[in-house]
Amino acid sequence: MRVRWACSVLAVLLSLTASVHAIGQTTCVSFAPSSNSLPIVSNREATPVFISADDWPGVQRTAFDFVSDIEQVTGVKPSITNITASSHLGNIQNAIIIGTLGRSSLIDTIVNRTKLDVSSIDGQWEAFMAREVKNPLPGVSSAYVVIGADKRGTIYALYDHSEQFGVSPWNWWADVPTTKNAQIFVDAEGCSHSSPTVKYRGLFLNDEQPALQNWAMEKFTNGTGAALTGSPFNHFFYTNVFELLLRLKANYLWPAQWSSAFGVDDDQNQPLADWYGIVMGTSHEEPMMRSIPVEWNLFGVGPWDYGVNKQNIYNFWVVGAERAEPYENIWTVGMRGDGDEPIAEQGDIALLEEIVSDQQTILSNVYNTSDVTSIPQMWCLYQEVEGYYDDGMRVPDEITLLWTDDTWGNIRRFPLPSERNRTGGAGVYYHYDLVGPPRDYKWITTSQVSKTFEQLSTAVARDATRIWLLNVGDLKPYEMGIEFFMTYGWNSSIWNQNNLNTFVSSWAQREFDVSKTDGDEVATIIANLTRFNSRRKPELLNSTTYSLISYREADTMLSEWQALNASATRLADQMPSDMQPAFFQLVLHPVRAAATVGTMWIYAGINNLRASQARVSANDYADMVGTLFEQDYDLELEYHSILDGKWDHMMDQTHVMYYYWQQPMANTMPPVSKVQARKQALPGAMRIVPEGTLGAWPGDNQYDCAAEYSCPNPTMTLDAFVPAGNRFIDVGAGGPTPFTFTATSNVSWAKISPSQGSISPSSPEQRVFLSADWGQVEGAQAALITFNATVQDQPSMSLTVTFIANHTTVPKGFTGFVEGDGGVSIEAAHASRNTTVSGIAWTNLPDYGRTLSGVTPWPRGGDELNFTAGTGPSIEYDFYTFNSFNDSGNVTVTAFMGPTLNGLGPDRPLAFAMAIDNGEPQADYFVPEGPPGGYPPEWNGYDGWVANNLIYTNLSFVAPPGAHTMKIWMIEPAVIFEKLVIDTGGVQPSYLGPPESVFVSS
Repeated sequence: MRVRWACSVLAVLLSLTASVHAIGQTTCVSFAPSSNSLPIVSNREATPVFISADDWPGVQRTAFDFVSDIEQVTGVKPSITNITASSHLGNIQNAIIIGTLGRSSLIDTIVNRTKLDVSSIDGQWEAFMAREVKNPLPGVSSAYVVIGADKRGTIYALYDHSEQFGVSPWNWWADVPTTKNAQIFVDAEGCSHSSPTVKYRGLFLNDEQPALQNWAMEKFTNGTGAALTGSPFNHFFYTNVFELLLRLKANYLWPAQWSSAFGVDDDQNQPLADWYGIVMGTSHEEPMMRSIPVEWNLFGVGPWDYGVNKQNIYNFWVVGAERAEPYENIWTVGMRGDGDEPIAEQGDIALLEEIVSDQQTILSNVYNTSDVTSIPQMWCLYQEVEGYYDDGMRVPDEITLLWTDDTWGNIRRFPLPSERNRTGGAGVYYHYDLVGPPRDYKWITTSQVSKTFEQLSTAVARDATRIWLLNVGDLKPYEMGIEFFMTYGWNSSIWNQNNLNTFVSSWAQREFDVSKTDGDEVATIIANLTRFNSRRKPELLNSTTYSLISYREADTMLSEWQALNASATRLADQMPSDMQPAFFQLVLHPVRAAATVGTMWIYAGINNLRASQARVSANDYADMVGTLFEQDYDLELEYHSILDGKWDHMMDQTHVMYYYWQQPMANTMPPVSKVQARKQALPGAMRIVPEGTLGAWPGDNQYDCAAEYSCPNPTMTLDAFVPAGNRFIDVGAGGPTPFTFTATSNVSWAKISPSQGSISPSSPEQRVFLSADWGQVEGAQAALITFNATVQDQPSMSLTVTFIANHTTVPKGFTGFVEGDGGVSIEAAHASRNTTVSGIAWTNLPDYGRTLSGVTPWPRGGDELNFTAGTGPSIEYDFYTFNSFNDSGNVTVTAFMGPTLNGLGPDRPLAFAMAIDNGEPQADYFVPEGPPGGYPPEWNGYDGWVANNLIYTNLSFVAPPGAHTMKIWMIEPAVIFEKLVIDTGGVQPSYLGPPESVFVSS
């Protein structure tokens, strides 16, 4: 089995390079004939399509999409005809025959007549095969026979081919143009797929006000919505959603619920979902296929409290069951409070179990069966409901346990080995969108493919594969992330941490018809966009998120946004006109919108800082904040105007200046200040601001020294291993009067660039860089850098800055990272050594996390190996220090950890062990347990784990100056390191931590 699996994976990966139209599929389509191919369209003639009238309605509907897709690609539309095995077809050279095994009499006849081997799909869930069959029917010489094991198997087979022909699943939802080809051929051996990794793969349309609801109201109603609810989500809307799901090989949907009720808004919603082939469900708070609170407010009697209003609630559920029984569903069981709240009987486990029992009784009665085990049911362990489970509540084995993330992409719990033999299995409810604490995030894409993969691969390893449900808010603008979620659930075996970038690159090549080089650039753009947005969701940004004074962090972030914008713009500019709308929606708008908001917040911080420093340049930043604030809305209007307003309202979501967790009622510009530019600052025309300080000279500033006034002139230090290699001093205008300045040194080793400049209201800033000629410096030496200003019509000004250069050196032969700026910073991927134990090794997760990547023990596996401190797989880092805290020999190591949770339960908390040199390993169990169904205190808040998308943990060690090795051991799986910072006494506060230290090699 291992050999066959490896060969299969290799074939699929090779196919990724053979055709950009196939993402994660074996490829059987070409656009030129070969000795082993069959024509779909050739020489302006289309091969006819045959289907049986007794096949599933959804299959017949999809067959019409199939021939329409062929016409989109080639301009030639095949005929499509219902036939039987006895139809008189004449003499046909080639045909395409479509059908479902065991449902289509036509397919069953062909299988019996030709002895076609269908054992690979017979009885399988959603599997399919396609291949040439000779003489399948009288009068047909050869046919390309497409067979599904069940109705969705056939549907997926057709859409799989359509995608390979050149029709993107996002053809309608993101306006991706069809790739044109005059001819289409298929390999005689065809395509096939076994059962998917995850049985039910679906979306939840949630938090749909204002964007999705306003858009749907405009596009699918006369402006009034449904009679009882006012909802715009009718069958005209949903049929577009159903088709998208099927093209993505998804099969399950939780419908929109804000002011909406799927079964009430439009009486065609439920039958059409079933007709298309979509399995319907309801959310974690909506049991028994009834919308809560909408339907209860309309039709319920009494309080939503089973303890005091049992019969009315029971009757309410009976109606929902009877209404949905004719269709394919997964029944949500259990009960939550009205309005996404805990129920009143929160601690009454007996009553909660009675509720589930009564719900199963309803199903038994409605389905007229004493055995409900074959009826798909799900209990979503969301928020406090997981607490009920922790407190001992249990449901029958046939009910799927749907474990959830923390609403921020970190799965709270996975099935334990003892829970993996339940007949109902387990699944995952995952979020790309949230309304809730610590703050909503529902505006723009913020989820990293690498993070999604890391969490979902763990779900696969731990058998949580019965249901995957993704909360996607308004659906747009999460298109690419949605497709990865579904693609991975369709076949997880072909994706791993080393080829994730090929998914995005292949997606870009398919969507935009670009080269592999440009596809790789799109993959880099998406990786950086989602990295920047997941560092801190745009809704959580403020003007000091990124440090304005430490490690040039804000400046670096500005440069990164600028580079990302330039890269996306370059690709956009070369796109043909018909591709522009798709590229704008899928790449350019998310980049420009996020860069605009991110830059605006940083400029607001710079403005406020410079105003406090009496710098006229503060006014320029105030103006730029205003410009960017308006640009943010311009981008929204541009999105709404493309394609004659097709997506009007889809970007209505507010996102600037949250006042608490809930969305603001309007976008509000970040606060800015202005300096009176026509009046000179009290200390004079020249302002001097050294790097790394909030203060400014001359004059008084609370940050110039502890006394806050009459402070000495500033002092700066630079050592030989500061990553930037220099320091800077800003020379700025303190008013309307122009001046020229010179910067001179009393020593030759101090290098100044530039050494002179002119400052005026139109050019109010000059940055001067200081560095050292290390060949002239031994030990620590001081230079006096004097700034002399010649001020127009005023006395000259002068200020001296002390610049200390410390020529630190490491012994010859040392290899590793070297202290600079009072600490050592190491990206976790850059290890010196890596030791495998029991087949587990520390493995890099490219593009994971906030800065570079993450390292984690891999494979995760299902046996959940763990180790005692100092015995597991280890990873080592060599480093050199010159200092320690107060010369005590002590250092502090801060580990920047991915915000994973205790997925194996409270008995197996996440942990690792760390030591320096030959010290005793220190075990760190860094994720404390919260209350049942809750989180530890560190999780929440605007500076908590999820807001920062990081867990910081600190350990203290004895490590006097010199060469050292830090060693980390695995204790529990799923620990993820992103960065390690050894503080020797000089590490400064910042959001991302110090940039990686200088690495030297012998």
